[in-house]
Amino acid sequence: MAFHVVDTPAPLRIAVLAHLHYPICPPYAGGMESHTAHLVKDLSDRGHHVTLFAKEGSNPFGPGSEGKAVGVLAETFTVQGYPDEDRRNHQHHVLDSSMQDAVRKARDGNFDVVINNSLSPVPHVHLRNIPTLHILHTPPLPRITAVISKRSSTSQMHRFATVSESNSRAWKQWLPELHVIPNGIDLDAWCGEPGNRINPGTAAWTGRITPEKGLHVAIAAARDAGMKLAIAGPVQDKEYFNSLIAPNLDQDIEYLGHLGQEELKTLISSREVFISSPLWAEPFGLTTLEAMASSTPVAALPSGAMGEIIGTSGGALADGSDSAALAAAVLRAAKMDREAVRQRAMLFTRERMLDGYEALIDQIVPRVRSARQNR
Repeated sequence: MAFHVVDTPAPLRIAVLAHLHYPICPPYAGGMESHTAHLVKDLSDRGHHVTLFAKEGSNPFGPGSEGKAVGVLAETFTVQGYPDEDRRNHQHHVLDSSMQDAVRKARDGNFDVVINNSLSPVPHVHLRNIPTLHILHTPPLPRITAVISKRSSTSQMHRFATVSESNSRAWKQWLPELHVIPNGIDLDAWCGEPGNRINPGTAAWTGRITPEKGLHVAIAAARDAGMKLAIAGPVQDKEYFNSLIAPNLDQDIEYLGHLGQEELKTLISSREVFISSPLWAEPFGLTTLEAMASSTPVAALPSGAMGEIIGTSGGALADGSDSAALAAAVLRAAKMDREAVRQRAMLFTRERMLDGYEALIDQIVPRVRSARQNR
């Protein structure tokens, strides 16, 4: 009898560089922090040896995991969203110095590959000859494009991925070989409870409370549609919240604070509609996907990747960018089939996302192993 040996990929030693504005811990400050936490935990669960370089206070690995978090910036350092020039320059200096420390540790740590999940230009400068997967979560940032544009070609040891086709188009002039790997989530973790009661005439909005997320437009749309709106998320711009949000809170528009995942799941799955109101070119929108996974149809402004995510069955895309158009989308979304909404979310699994990342890593790691063996 012949026996066939099936080759299985060897586990890798992976360094992950996090965005340093907030610790990687629940309740997450935003989509990047959530993405990073699940990325490192899932890679560890797949057998890889993962070290996360992040802000102090980060603890994304579950009990029994061999993953390790290394703090490179004090948790007490607060990043301002819209500082004056002097404060901005100081922030860049502190953040860049901390990222240089992280990169130095990654270079000296004998890792097989680095995953750059930050918004810093530093890894693009100092990891030139290190196998690196860069994941681009935002539209082009001037400090990063300034580095990339100075190069005649992309290093053969680097791969670049982004989270949506719309965001890819924005980056293509600098990175023509950019790969698109959509974000994915643990769909089971967002599945609504069996028999969950849907509260008619209600909507939810969750996310970072900043001007570009358009919460004030969502509030106006909910009122126009005759919907009660529950809001959850961290207040990252207090001036915006105090001037445009707080004055509009009443018995129909309620702010619930910064909630954990279980509370969010209960909130979102019990609402008729989820409102997504980005006023910028939203590269993806994890909260939109979480709502769809909860079987809650989404009413969204037509910004960035919203159309890619919801398609025709995950919700309703507004015909314009004002509150009246969004209100009309809210009323259309409320009539949609919730099971079809859930099925649309099934296209965006964490497994598919991780498979895509590993496929790109496999293109660059074997070359380095071969080079080491021939020394």
